[in-house]
Amino acid sequence: MAQDNCYYNESMQFFYDKVGKREVLNSTMLITVQVVGSTFCIFILVANSMVIAAVITNKRFHYPFYYLLANLAASDFLAGIAYVYLMFNTGDVSPTLSIREYFFRQGLLDVSLSASLANLLVIALERYISVMNWKVHSNLTKRRVTLLIVLVWSISIFMGAVPSLGWNCICSLESCSVMAPIFSRSYLIFWSVSNMIIFVAMVAIYMRIYAYVKRKTTMLMSHTSSSLNRKRTPIKLIKTVMAVLGAFVICWTPGLIVMLLDGLKCEDCNLKKLKSLMLLLAVANSVMNPCIYSYKDEEMWTTFKNLMRCIGNGTRRQRSTRANAKPLGSSQDASTTPPASEERKSDDNESLDS
Repeated sequence: MAQDNCYYNESMQFFYDKVGKREVLNSTMLITVQVVGSTFCIFILVANSMVIAAVITNKRFHYPFYYLLANLAASDFLAGIAYVYLMFNTGDVSPTLSIREYFFRQGLLDVSLSASLANLLVIALERYISVMNWKVHSNLTKRRVTLLIVLVWSISIFMGAVPSLGWNCICSLESCSVMAPIFSRSYLIFWSVSNMIIFVAMVAIYMRIYAYVKRKTTMLMSHTSSSLNRKRTPIKLIKTVMAVLGAFVICWTPGLIVMLLDGLKCEDCNLKKLKSLMLLLAVANSVMNPCIYSYKDEEMWTTFKNLMRCIGNGTRRQRSTRANAKPLGSSQDASTTPPASEERKSDDNESLDS
């Protein structure tokens, strides 16, 4: 029954009927999507757990950049959980959901996307600050990094909750979108446009950073007899995060465009058929990120291998030791030898200031 022209007590079947015929996948296609999606989700959960574990256990990663990278992996981990929940609450199950259950399903996806986007923006700013000071790592304290991480998740949770807080079409059926039947079209326009603006801003930041590093490197090389070791310049970390950003933009831009078209009420776009494809692209993005970390960062890949070995045959103490410690010579004292991260940091500063 409607209450004050609102329909809070209706099931999702009511709203699907209002926006038109729902696109139904045949059984073969649905099973294929669920099998492929489940495989991807398992990989997402395991791989991103390993990224977080690598940052925690390896002291060489105890820098603001890697803490933020671990937080990005945490948002991908949440995305994996959201995809699993979505896959088992879609298809014929979707119309049977209550409004609250639908908001929860979509909210999980929105929170993970917002967290990924916010993390990438914070990482972009961290890279900009460090590179403009010509340092490999910024001077952000752990307290400030922690506050940034809390801020990222606070904003993400709020953004995911916005539709359930009132920006929806439950009391205005004529403004309902096609892809998300209880979401207002105006909200989809806001969501897609704001995200694309952030995309453009981040790309501009990294293009500026990359151009600055290239110019600075060329200047340093012209004043030194030997070429700079590129592994010891900020450009290595920049390439890693640029690859992550590129994958994010490629995988999410089509979905944002489809959402924008839905918000603009494009009746000839056949948006419902694109919905499953957009979801698979989104899943692919969370699959790609751990692969990019391990491919672009040799130290990360080495830590992954150590973790896998230790999980198979080590105790908890042995896992920590094998993942972090380098073998010491007989004449070396572990208590007086500086951590590998400090040695590398010292070498980095020397090479950058030369």
